[in-house]
Amino acid sequence: MTTALFPGRFDPVTNGHLDIVRRAADLFGLIVVAVEQSGNRSDDGPTTLFDTDERVGFIREAIQDLENVRVMAYTGLTVELARSQGATVLIRSMRGATDFESEFGMALMNRKMAPEIESIYMIARLENLFISGTRIREVAALGYDVSDFVPAPVASALKRKFERG
Repeated sequence: MTTALFPGRFDPVTNGHLDIVRRAADLFGLIVVAVEQSGNRSDDGPTTLFDTDERVGFIREAIQDLENVRVMAYTGLTVELARSQGATVLIRSMRGATDFESEFGMALMNRKMAPEIESIYMIARLENLFISGTRIREVAALGYDVSDFVPAPVASALKRKFERG
């Protein structure tokens, strides 16, 4: 049974992320969705909109029907987490050429640090190509209903976060 790790910030988790999880669950024996804690990266800007427990909870609720998916929070190097979980595959998702640039450099560094762990890239489905956590946060903050792009509990939480008046 192959274990695959799908790491990310997931702030917030989107339907695009969940599509990747569901598709990966059909390909691998176990998927570990690893939610980066705020401050995990040296280039971290402001803290996340949702705290770690909220982000983990949103994903757990959305994938509760998938028996071969676990969700956990982590800090530190992704390849070290993969090793500790027995993962031999890192799942990364891409929406387009701009994702490729950053993912390429990350893949090379991961390969150097952990040559036994393979990076697999899954392309977002057409309907999810324009969805990103950053974009969702931006339009939700401006009052747009994002319920077509995120699970219902996330849409409700975003609405509460940005309610005016």
